[in-house]
Amino acid sequence: MAESYTKINYTLRPAKCIERKMLCESFQRLVPFGRVDKYRYIGFGSTYFSDFILFHRMLNIQNMISIEKDEHNQERFEFNKPFSCIDMKFGESVDILPSLQWNLRSIVWLDYDGKLTDGVLADLHFVLSNCSSGTTVLVSVNAEPYNQPPDKQDFAELGQFRLNNLEEAVGKGNVPAGIKPTDLNRKNFGSTCRRIIHDHIKKTLVARNGGSEVGSKMMYRQLYNFAYADGAKMLTVGGVLFDEGQEGHFNQCGFDALSFYMPDDDQYVIDVPNLTYKEIRCLDSQLPSDEMDGLFLPNVSEDDLKKYRKLYRYFPTFSESSLG
Repeated sequence: MAESYTKINYTLRPAKCIERKMLCESFQRLVPFGRVDKYRYIGFGSTYFSDFILFHRMLNIQNMISIEKDEHNQERFEFNKPFSCIDMKFGESVDILPSLQWNLRSIVWLDYDGKLTDGVLADLHFVLSNCSSGTTVLVSVNAEPYNQPPDKQDFAELGQFRLNNLEEAVGKGNVPAGIKPTDLNRKNFGSTCRRIIHDHIKKTLVARNGGSEVGSKMMYRQLYNFAYADGAKMLTVGGVLFDEGQEGHFNQCGFDALSFYMPDDDQYVIDVPNLTYKEIRCLDSQLPSDEMDGLFLPNVSEDDLKKYRKLYRYFPTFSESSLG
C-alpha cells in the first residue's frame, strides 16, 4: 500500500496547519518546566517535515528525531530533511521508541494517519511509562467510522460490524463497556477514540506509579482535544505529564488562558471557512474584536465570519511562488 505522503501534500491542509500553530503557541508555555529550546521533539516528519520546520523556527528546538517507517525510500527522506539537527530513524515506531533515551524533557507527537489500533496504544504506553516530567505527548488518529459494507444496511448489523472492527483494532479489553452503535457513527467516533486513549493513559500511569512514593508520582493533564477534517475526520488528543511535586510548574504555564485548551471531554473543532485572500485581508483589518456586530463582508455568512474570527491568528495563507 502506498504511503500517505505519496497521496497527500501535508503542507496544504489548512486545518492541520492551524492545529500546528496552536500547538506551537502552547509549547511556548512549557517554560516553567525548563527552556523550550532545550526540549527534544519526536515526530513523524514524512517528506514534508511541516511540524519540524515550524517548531525549529518558532521554538528553536534543535534536538529533533523523525521516525519514518518507510525504510525503502531513505534517500528521499534524507534529501527532503530541512535542517541538519533532525535525526532520521527508519523503522516501525514500536521498535524505534525503545531505542531512544528518555531522561530528556520531550514533545512527542505520535501523528498517525490511520485509525486507532493496539499498536498506537502500545507506542503511547511506552512513552507514558518512560518519559520524564514536563513531557508533552500527543496522539493523532483518523476518526472516520468503519466503512459500511454493501450488505450491512440494517442499523443493528452496522453497529455490530463497527464494534467488531473496533475490538479487533484496539483489543476487546480496551473498548469501554456499554458502547452503543451511536458511539461509533461519524459524529461520535472521534469522542469514542478519545475515551479509549484517555482510559489507556490512566491505566498506564496507575501501573507506572504503583511503586512510587507519595509526592513523586507521575500526573497527566489533558490540554488538547482537537477535531478537524481536511478530507478525513481526524482527532488529536494529548497533554502534559509531570511529577506531582511539580504541579505548581503546570499551573504557572497558564494553559487555561488558551482559547483551544480542552481539559475534558469537550472537543475543539477546527472548522475552516472558505475565503478568498481579499476577504481574509478585509477581515484581518477588522480584528481583533470581541463583538460580531462590527464584522462585515458582502455575501459571506455569519457562520463563516464566526469561524474566521475564532481562528484568524492561526489561519494559513497559501500562495504560488517560483523558487527556480
